[in-house]
Amino acid sequence: MLKSRLQPFINRYEEINNLLMAPDITDDIKRMTALSKEQSNMQPIVIKAREYVKLMDDIDENKMMLDDPELGDLAKEELKELETRKPKLEDEIKFLMIPKDPNDDKNIYLEIRAGTGGDEAAIFVGDLFRGYLRYAENNGWKVEIMSSSESESHGYKEIVFLIKGDHVYSKLKFEGGTHRVQRVPATESQGRVHTSAITVAVMPEVDDVEVEINPNDLKIDVMRASGNGGQSVNTTDSAVRITHIPSGIVVTNQDQKSQHKNKDRAMKVLKAKLYDIEMNKKMESEGATRKEQVGTGDRSGRIRTYNYPQNRISDHRINLTLYRLDYIMNDGLFDEVIDPLIADHQSRLIEVNGL
Repeated sequence: MLKSRLQPFINRYEEINNLLMAPDITDDIKRMTALSKEQSNMQPIVIKAREYVKLMDDIDENKMMLDDPELGDLAKEELKELETRKPKLEDEIKFLMIPKDPNDDKNIYLEIRAGTGGDEAAIFVGDLFRGYLRYAENNGWKVEIMSSSESESHGYKEIVFLIKGDHVYSKLKFEGGTHRVQRVPATESQGRVHTSAITVAVMPEVDDVEVEINPNDLKIDVMRASGNGGQSVNTTDSAVRITHIPSGIVVTNQDQKSQHKNKDRAMKVLKAKLYDIEMNKKMESEGATRKEQVGTGDRSGRIRTYNYPQNRISDHRINLTLYRLDYIMNDGLFDEVIDPLIADHQSRLIEVNGL
């Protein structure tokens, strides 16, 4: 019964409230902060839980009065209204009871790489990056480019950027995978539609305490930054390449003039990559299923298709098709795709957790 499942939330909330009112709580700021955060996270479900408990008590009370000669009709009318409110409130509570992803409040590193399609794939990496940039602006998030490798076609072979803001990971965690684009490239003289593919990886930003790296496991090389010529090429050895020997992961950064800053940025991205690997291993060991975030860049592993001739964007995981590709890309209106993905994920979690 849902009512009995909600009582522990109410009890714990009241327990925390009493603990925070204790006179000695200010002596332990760390504990006080942890309790305050726990209480804040619980507050939405506790509000609904109390509302539901009162609703069920009112329903029981009115059922007892149905046979009363004087109050029976009134109880019947009120019972009808209460029973109507019940399903909606239960749905709201089920949503709040979904286990929270511990990474949902984190910032993310978003890595986009060109796959199948040569120059056209690299150009689309730039297009998708700008689409995400507008989406970030719409949400009031900040974007910081960590590293990039430009192509001769004025696109990117690869770009890694940090997105900071409220609930960034919770909104963008389903963007990981292979994205396919179908359109006529600017270099195509006969107007033929080409198909290209790029890969997107979404990695939560991590604190130093979450990932420990043995310095002996690192091979760090410094070199002169490469570029398209002219002033964009550094004249000092400021570019940094870090190789994590056990995993084989290689991270390069040359976007900053300072070798120290490039090394710092490369280390942050490396930690995010290692954390993502450990997170996936943990999910697999617990029997969780999750599609690979980064495929081979091949078209067969696609999660989404961007078809420019038809102005169509299709997400293949939930069979969603919208004929608003221009608005979504130009104005950063990715919520039109992301919100249905989140809703589908939440409905699956409700089912899995028996809510």
